[in-house]
Amino acid sequence: MSVTATDLAERNAGKDLYSYQQGAINKIFQCFEEAPEDYHLLYQLPTGGGKTVIFSEIVRQYLKHHNKKVLVMTHRIELCKQTSGMLTEFGVTNKVIHSKANLEDQADYSCFVAMVETLNNRLNDGKLDISDVGLIIIDEAHYNSFTKLFKFFDKSFILGVTATPLSSNIKLPMNDNYNELIVGETIQSLIENEFLARAEVYSYNVGLTSLVVGANGDYTVKSSEDLYTNSDMLGKLIQAYEERSKHKKTLIFNNGINTSLHVYDTFKAAGYNVAHLDNTNTKSERKKILKWFKETPDAILTSVSILTTGFDEPTVDSIILNRATKSLTLYYQMIGRGSRILKNKSKFNVIDLGNNFHRFGPWGADLDWQKIFRSPNFYLDGILSDDELEENFRYEMPDELRAEFKKSNSVYFDVKKTYIDSIRKGESSKVVLERSIRHHAYICTENSEDMYDALDLAKKLGDDIDYRIQRYTKCISKSTYNFVEWLRDDYRKKLRAYIRENFDELYEEINGYPPEE
Repeated sequence: MSVTATDLAERNAGKDLYSYQQGAINKIFQCFEEAPEDYHLLYQLPTGGGKTVIFSEIVRQYLKHHNKKVLVMTHRIELCKQTSGMLTEFGVTNKVIHSKANLEDQADYSCFVAMVETLNNRLNDGKLDISDVGLIIIDEAHYNSFTKLFKFFDKSFILGVTATPLSSNIKLPMNDNYNELIVGETIQSLIENEFLARAEVYSYNVGLTSLVVGANGDYTVKSSEDLYTNSDMLGKLIQAYEERSKHKKTLIFNNGINTSLHVYDTFKAAGYNVAHLDNTNTKSERKKILKWFKETPDAILTSVSILTTGFDEPTVDSIILNRATKSLTLYYQMIGRGSRILKNKSKFNVIDLGNNFHRFGPWGADLDWQKIFRSPNFYLDGILSDDELEENFRYEMPDELRAEFKKSNSVYFDVKKTYIDSIRKGESSKVVLERSIRHHAYICTENSEDMYDALDLAKKLGDDIDYRIQRYTKCISKSTYNFVEWLRDDYRKKLRAYIRENFDELYEEINGYPPEE
């Protein structure tokens, strides 16, 4: 797709349709005209591509040419309000069906917008007349809460829209409820044609083997909070923020309220401009916090999944995934919150602290949505496990730190190979850590003028040390939390002691002469 002069003119016209949006509408109406009246159609378009604009125009045209009503379903109150507002902008008078809505005037309306649970209650109570509803539109259709309502609409055309046509419940695949998928523009195409901003991803390896997968197929809040509230992970979060996102408007996603509160406390103690938001905040609190976030250039907002849908703040410059997820949909939703484009914004940062990038690939990768829709289990079975991810991961020093070790040709130490070699020679596995400590001491000395410089460099090797300990514990198949914590602490003490005791000898070995007194 190339940007035409028409597109540019349309882009300046606000709510006017882009050519790819009009193309999607034409395809959907063609299907509508040719398919049976109870056909279920699914339409995919990336976050930021304008799904609400597209289906609002579909509603407008449908009501113009058909003597039937339209029902739009959402799963959250924020989406309900946004959808109603967009329909109004398209000239579609609509009624929002909320828990306190008076339905005595329902005959005066041709379009209704409702949350799924409220609608389910009204339909079960028989308080809403749906006999003449011909078109049902389902926003965020990958959520399975909608499927229980399908029994009420056995003679209606159902259009589901989603950025990720992969069910939120692996036991309820979307091809069980939809006859066909229409795939819209790709993320890459929308980026190239300046409809979306480009994501620059920085992935920090995290040991995830302590995480537990729950009944819903994703990591449990409890196991996530145990990992992400420990001091090492909070320190890694601050470090990553300061390396990649400092002074940028930043949105942090967590798995669990307790984690988000720990993150808030950590950033607050470090002197940063931060706020916390979760689903326990009142409407007025939420409104105040989001207004502050919008108006504050260096604001940091830490939250739970509440902002993955129905939240649109184009000024977000940085997204931090302070969690791991098994959900491709959630991965795309979280990153998509930073993809809105502005006049002076063509890219945004993503910091991944959950190995999500290695699990799912780049945001905007050329995914075969048709294949995923037809065979979701085939796709899900192909996702690497956490063990496999960590097995394939190799720690790389950040550029700023690597520059402090510029005299060393290589700073990598292969723990697994060293372990295998030691076992073959009949040596104790402990020699692996002894050789690793000597290697760390060597590169610290190689890049120092005196022992104090070397000790200072050793303090900066925390991530590399943790990675080596992680690899070592996998080799010896012993990784209880207390044991790993003891190993990390013991390694650091022994590294400092080794440098103090052997600096002069190492220095002379490296340089060919002793250090100056």
